[in-house]
Amino acid sequence: MADGIKVEIVSPERLVLSEVAKSVTVPGSEGYFTAMADHAPYMTPLKPGFITVTNADGHGHIYFVRGGFADVSPEGLTILAEEASPYADFDHDELAAEIRTAQEELEKAATPEDKSYAQDVVSALLNLANEASQINGAHVH
Repeated sequence: MADGIKVEIVSPERLVLSEVAKSVTVPGSEGYFTAMADHAPYMTPLKPGFITVTNADGHGHIYFVRGGFADVSPEGLTILAEEASPYADFDHDELAAEIRTAQEELEKAATPEDKSYAQDVVSALLNLANEASQINGAHVH
């Protein structure tokens, strides 16, 4: 059994993180999952959310991702994110503006399909805001 799992978080702009961790909790499209050493191979799209990387001494570090893919292989966990940053760089005001814009689009939606799509967007953003408000440096999931 390995001592940890190699994790890399990559955004289009840069390598955000590359280290060995005890565990990594990731916002997969079907819900959060935790990868540890010797995890079975797995690939999933990501939903916007927060990754918690727990190092060997039990301290968690949180990163924001907006979409992308997670790939667990024998070599480790690779996260290819559309957008990724440490939680300290997460912009709560920008998220609030996105929520306002999405709510305006929902109010303007004319067809049932447009309303359904707009409601899904609003709900996803509100869920993200709720998750962000619960983070206090501890594991949020």
